[in-house]
Amino acid sequence: MHLYHRSYGSGNPLIILHGLLGSSDNWQIMAKEFGSLRQTYTIDARNHGRSPHSNEFSYRIMAEDVRGFMDIFKLPSAVILGHSMGGKTAMKFALTYPDRVEKLVVVDIAPKGYGMVNDPILEALASLNLLAYREREEVDADLAKKIPDAAIRQFLMKNLQRDDNRRFVWKVNLDVIRKNYAFIDAAIEAATTFDKPTLFMRGALSQYIMPQDEPGIKKLFPNATITTIGGASHWIHSEAPGEFALTLMNFLMK
Repeated sequence: MHLYHRSYGSGNPLIILHGLLGSSDNWQIMAKEFGSLRQTYTIDARNHGRSPHSNEFSYRIMAEDVRGFMDIFKLPSAVILGHSMGGKTAMKFALTYPDRVEKLVVVDIAPKGYGMVNDPILEALASLNLLAYREREEVDADLAKKIPDAAIRQFLMKNLQRDDNRRFVWKVNLDVIRKNYAFIDAAIEAATTFDKPTLFMRGALSQYIMPQDEPGIKKLFPNATITTIGGASHWIHSEAPGEFALTLMNFLMK
């Protein structure tokens, strides 16, 4: 599968993988900054953004997508950075193809299952009859009845677009994501470990990586460092961009 991507800067490669219901757009500002150090690629995962839709949707297949992307661009290895769902994809890729990973960066996700925490969001999106709306504000108003957090709605509404007939549609392949969400929520398991330098970044206000998750992280990634970014929740790169960038750049330059 040929994934949609953007590229910034030059030098040794850094590949960024976004989270569930996100896209490469979420990382444009940060990727431009990282482009001063490395050639930085931001990728739309399958069934997201401008990448193709497919009935196959799992960490195994998304890890294969990353391998295919690197093969197309003749990248023997790269720093792989992933946030949330992208972090689990990055973990799966590193455990499957360790020789293709220079360093691993995982942003606010652990290799565990999360009890289908995003299922209410997926159900809220699926409950909307997009054909009934003429303006984006109408969609947002109805979505607010089930998702009162305006910041989360703003993030989700980035997936709303108009088709050739000016009707609203979702960019994401919502049906396939819902059908396969149990696999996306599940733990990352492997019989091997990834022993190269690994950085886990967690938001101080987030509950996605808790102290009790450290043994599970160290079991698969024995050379992992876990760093907490103050004042940030799950979207560390947008809520604490300065500290996030400094922490990552220090890790890359070691």
